[in-house]
Amino acid sequence: MLSLGSTASSSSIKQHYLVHWHYQISEHKLLKCYFGINPGKRKVQVCPLRANFWDSIRLGFLKNNTSQVIEPPTPSGVAEDGPQQQEVVLLERTQNDGTSEQIVFSSAADVDVYELQALCDKVGWPRRPLSKVVASLRNSYMVATLHSITTKSGSEGNEQKQLIGMARATSDHAFNATIWDVIVDPSYQGQGLGKALVEQVIRALLRRDIGNITLFADNKVVDFYKNLGFEADPDGIKGMFWYPKY
Repeated sequence: MLSLGSTASSSSIKQHYLVHWHYQISEHKLLKCYFGINPGKRKVQVCPLRANFWDSIRLGFLKNNTSQVIEPPTPSGVAEDGPQQQEVVLLERTQNDGTSEQIVFSSAADVDVYELQALCDKVGWPRRPLSKVVASLRNSYMVATLHSITTKSGSEGNEQKQLIGMARATSDHAFNATIWDVIVDPSYQGQGLGKALVEQVIRALLRRDIGNITLFADNKVVDFYKNLGFEADPDGIKGMFWYPKY
């Protein structure tokens, strides 16, 4: 289930929608764009929130039929199993008391499962066995996070880091990916951070030439994903579910 803070109940059955975003390979080719991140190093870029995500995708990553697929050479001994680590500063601000805060997106940050459980509690998600949560993170193609990093005035180097959002994606590493568990701390909602989180996940998948992206959304957030370009039941395709009868 994907939510931005809606209350969930483990004892009730909620209606879900299969939401799908598909990049038409027949109309365009994907120009792979790599950020040149060396193994073990991070590249941080400041990325202001923009209103029209898909226009920026078309201008930056998607080209017309004459474009070539650029495959940079892979350094020897470096596997390309998942997205390269990237950090993007989505928001910077300073409080009245001089405390500075950055909201940072990461495509490969470590996740403390107890901190994640506390975040899920805030939005009312039912608790899941931590051993399964750990397994789901470990077996995901990509785990993306939003962290709030605050520094008090005069205490440079003494940062406080808090998990305020997360999303993950599973994939066959070639054609398809499904986004799961999109979550944003309720106190940080309404600032465009959920939108930015999903957009950055899509960007990372597109860079790996994965253009068939799906997710499952409860009925409270279907419009949220439609505004990001997802379609519900495209071309009559229906999501099929099988649940244990116990």
